[in-house]
Amino acid sequence: MNLLEQTKKLCKLYNIVPARSRGQNFLIKEKIYDDIMAAADLKPADIVLEVGPGLGFLTAKLAAQVKKVIAVELDDKLVKTLGAGLKARGINNVELINEDILKISNPNNQTKNYKIVANLPYNITSIFLRKFLAEAENKPELMALMLQKEVAERICAKTGSMSLLAVSVQFYAKPEIVQIVKKENFWPEPEVDSAIIKLEVRSKKLEVNEREFFRLVKFGFSAKRKMLKNNLAAGLKISQETAKNKIISAGFNQKIRAQELSVDDWLKLFSVFN
Repeated sequence: MNLLEQTKKLCKLYNIVPARSRGQNFLIKEKIYDDIMAAADLKPADIVLEVGPGLGFLTAKLAAQVKKVIAVELDDKLVKTLGAGLKARGINNVELINEDILKISNPNNQTKNYKIVANLPYNITSIFLRKFLAEAENKPELMALMLQKEVAERICAKTGSMSLLAVSVQFYAKPEIVQIVKKENFWPEPEVDSAIIKLEVRSKKLEVNEREFFRLVKFGFSAKRKMLKNNLAAGLKISQETAKNKIISAGFNQKIRAQELSVDDWLKLFSVFN
């Protein structure tokens, strides 16, 4: 029985109707599960926080390779299905939590080194990343995420195509698109393609006032079509001449736009404007 047949059988058995609002599109290709695990660079001693384990196909694979899996699932029926599947397979190194990942404190607060593996719906991606990259005191060392392709490309953008999202993620981690996953690899089939991305979280925090740094960055991206000096002048309530001179003193062309700046560039600017 292939994964599609197994998925449909389990959904019928437990009366599960996949909800698009929760991004419940189940992955039905074995190799792609293996690719996600490869992106996570798993070691036998690893603790893995799995978000959105669904029917548990990936959970079982993770449990076979790491010390412990903490699986957080919001859907009651999926939790019941996953729990029964783990019990039937004799898997005892999975802690199953029936909660909303966005509303609970970090379930890995007591573990210094852990990794996150997640299949995230579009509508929670930004909040999820902020929770674990910006707000969490105990950040993961690595994340392997399945995201909408467009969102993954925005996160991994280079200079010339940067956005507030890209800067916000790249400030904390080094992102890389591992592979594109076509929509036909899911059931039900979503409207768009997805991508597996790997986020290697910085081991040391950047020595900067994060609140003030991102205040400057947000001003910079406030009007996409305008030059940076105009946006910063308006946001910081300084003259365009002052903004222009500071941009030049940081080593940039006065006509530069926010999307042309890397995180390192923003740090240079911040040192001048702060």
